[in-house]
Amino acid sequence: MKPHYQRIRKVKTHSGSTAIQVGSYKGKNFILKKHIGSSKDTEKIQELVLLAEEYIRSHSPQLALNFNPQSEEVLFKRGVKVQKTYLQTAYDYLDSIYGALGLKHLRSPVLKHFAMIRVLEPASKIKSIALLDKYFGIHYSKTTAFRELTKLIALKEDVIKTAIAYAQENLHFDFSLVFYDVTTLYYETFKEDEFRIHGFSKDNKINQPQILIGLVVNRDGFPIYYDIFKGNTFEGKTIIPVILGLKEKYHIDKFTVIADAGMLSQGNLAELNELGVGFVVGSRTGQLTLKQVQYITGSLNRVNHKIIRVGETIYEYSVKRAAKDKADNDKKKFRLNEVLVEKHRSLEGIKGYRTNITRLPEKLLVGRYHDLWKLNKPSELPNQI
Repeated sequence: MKPHYQRIRKVKTHSGSTAIQVGSYKGKNFILKKHIGSSKDTEKIQELVLLAEEYIRSHSPQLALNFNPQSEEVLFKRGVKVQKTYLQTAYDYLDSIYGALGLKHLRSPVLKHFAMIRVLEPASKIKSIALLDKYFGIHYSKTTAFRELTKLIALKEDVIKTAIAYAQENLHFDFSLVFYDVTTLYYETFKEDEFRIHGFSKDNKINQPQILIGLVVNRDGFPIYYDIFKGNTFEGKTIIPVILGLKEKYHIDKFTVIADAGMLSQGNLAELNELGVGFVVGSRTGQLTLKQVQYITGSLNRVNHKIIRVGETIYEYSVKRAAKDKADNDKKKFRLNEVLVEKHRSLEGIKGYRTNITRLPEKLLVGRYHDLWKLNKPSELPNQI
């Protein structure tokens, strides 16, 4: 059964021409909506197809987004062709956001323009120069762009201060709760230097040097702080310098950080305790003994979203997670270690969360950790951390 939305059909006529029609399918039957025209000429046929596309756009309740103004389009009135267009609406929209964030006071056109093109179509610096010209009619020579881009590092602290000020004034941000994670940026070169170094690539670009970025965001996913590390830095070694730098620069007293298991180490947790920083981090269950696993699974009793606390670790059972874990375990071949088999099977559906916070309900803490994976969707939990 084909869908009922408007489609373009090409049909051969008795005269040998190709007819272009707009209509919809009901089962295998084509219901004609509009006969656009017919021709034997290849270019004319293509023009008729473009007219059909324009007819569908103009009669559809759904707006189509086209971020390629260089494609030649034929307007609904025959013979009128668009030879050159720019994404003026997109530029105006992004420019208004840039201004609303308070970044215009930095007086850096290159920062604004390259941030805009990064939003529309992330690409290398050289391609970004071409895209700025293509989409907005903004011209940069390679020499000028590279020279100006090297100056942006001097704006780092001003950009961070601007981001924090915006979050405080518009997003009710007060540093009491932040989320931390890392990502990698690779370079389209095979040459390393003292900073761009080969390391574990989240982009799967193992042959290209990279840098590591530690990013701090609020619970809405709005970035408020970042730092940069050498490309071969282990991600677990980044959280303390970032959090310590943020705490000292902004004289923060009440501070809670949410991070995933990659940041977990006894040294990190001990240092966060010494700094007076609350934390909720993913906990690895692989080091639990079979006896501990049996106690946890027995207490949770496979009740969906049931939560228990054992010392500094909170455990939650999820039916959905259990189905995924079971599917993953079914792919493995356990032969020798029956204890390991039992432990893995028992842990299906169970997730651990390590925390030093005792004054708040476990359900709230688990919910906060889940916000780490839903940064673009505000949590429904109350803002108690």
